Amino acid sequence: MYKSIALAGVFFLFFFGMPFQTKAQYTINNIWTEGNVKTKSNIIFRELPYAIGSNIPTDSLSILNTIAQQQLYNTSLFNDVTVSTEFIDSGHIDIRIKVSERWYFFPLPYFRWVDRNFNEWWNTQNHSLDRVNYGMTLKQANATGNNDKITLGLITGYSQQSVLRYQFPYLDKKMHFGMGMGWQYYAQKEMNTATRFDKQVFTKTRNYIQSGYRANVNLLYRPNLFERHSLQIGFGKLEISDTGLLAQPNYLPNYAKSFSYVDVSVAFSKLRFDYNAYPTQGNSNEFSIYHRFSGGNNLTSFQLRNIVAHKISPSAFLYFENNTQAKILSNRNYIDSRVMGYGTMQMNGLEYYVIDGNVGSFIKAEVHRKLGSFSLPKKIGIGMIDKINKNLPVMKYNFWLKAFTNLGYVYSERPSNASKLSNTLLRTAGIGLDIIGIYDLVIKIDYSMNQLGDKGVYLRGGINF
Repeated sequence: MYKSIALAGVFFLFFFGMPFQTKAQYTINNIWTEGNVKTKSNIIFRELPYAIGSNIPTDSLSILNTIAQQQLYNTSLFNDVTVSTEFIDSGHIDIRIKVSERWYFFPLPYFRWVDRNFNEWWNTQNHSLDRVNYGMTLKQANATGNNDKITLGLITGYSQQSVLRYQFPYLDKKMHFGMGMGWQYYAQKEMNTATRFDKQVFTKTRNYIQSGYRANVNLLYRPNLFERHSLQIGFGKLEISDTGLLAQPNYLPNYAKSFSYVDVSVAFSKLRFDYNAYPTQGNSNEFSIYHRFSGGNNLTSFQLRNIVAHKISPSAFLYFENNTQAKILSNRNYIDSRVMGYGTMQMNGLEYYVIDGNVGSFIKAEVHRKLGSFSLPKKIGIGMIDKINKNLPVMKYNFWLKAFTNLGYVYSERPSNASKLSNTLLRTAGIGLDIIGIYDLVIKIDYSMNQLGDKGVYLRGGINF
């Protein structure tokens, strides 16, 4: 009996008394930054998946450094980011981050068509300069070194506009809360008064046909690297002239010439991309609720957007997007019925069309293949020109070939007899060339077709100054 008890004790000590082997870890002794002349170091530290004193598994170090590099690129503060490791001893490391800052102040001439996209302005509106806004915008990114942004715009041309915005991302020491505010005034001599055959119809006058203003304040909450929550409260007023009311009596709620409103929006997003401007790997989920209070003419809308980018090889990836918007309309006025063709609700191949309704949804499927890249060498100048050239980043461009297909649907409770696209399956397909450059430059040249038999080349793009 004593032998049995002793044997059981040996087994107990063998299985439960021996210490478990733990994974090898590194302790981060320090994090060094280099090249951040204006950007404060805590802004860089906020984007890192580790901190001084963190213990990280040795086999996770490379992955975490890659996440750190991607997060810093996605702040749009830097042209180049390098994250490297210095080994102090077998258990301690230093992280060294080297960045090259962008230009943050841009006094830019403003020139932009007012239509929904370039092709609508160039072809449908015959690239009329009467449908162009021009002026001056002053943009100060990273104004105080805290990744805060100031925008001041004085714009004329198609519409008279004044814009002032300020966004401060972090208010507290833990860098979880931020806030922003904005103001906009506009007045224009032309407005979209109807949709016929799924295309916009405009009414133009010599005097202002539409004017309004809007102010807002927002509160941001960012609990971790990838998630963001926002609450925005705004108020504004919109007015139309007698001519505008005659052209579209149902433009505003209750056939009114003006209405004031207060609105509230709540949004959540979780973005985890290798590069936000042109993701080749990662995913995102975005959800927002908007409600407008306007004296019995309320509006509630919901929007859900999901994106998945998946690499299938170092030079190819798949891209999937789903975007859905639903509106609860208490009053069937014209401006509240806009769905497809506005904002992010854009389908390839339907650039010339808009669809009114209650609910809209589409899915996109794309396959991308990298063709190559090239860099423009810096030219040596004299005096100030040479100094400017030295501060400019290397002009590198990447080229991606793609094939795509889109499927969509817009449900309209009261479809127009002239509409061929509401309450029917929307189908488009095509091929395209995407050009990616510095400062988040993305230019997309697509050749696409739709179920109506339309075929054409479409140009889209933008740059993040």
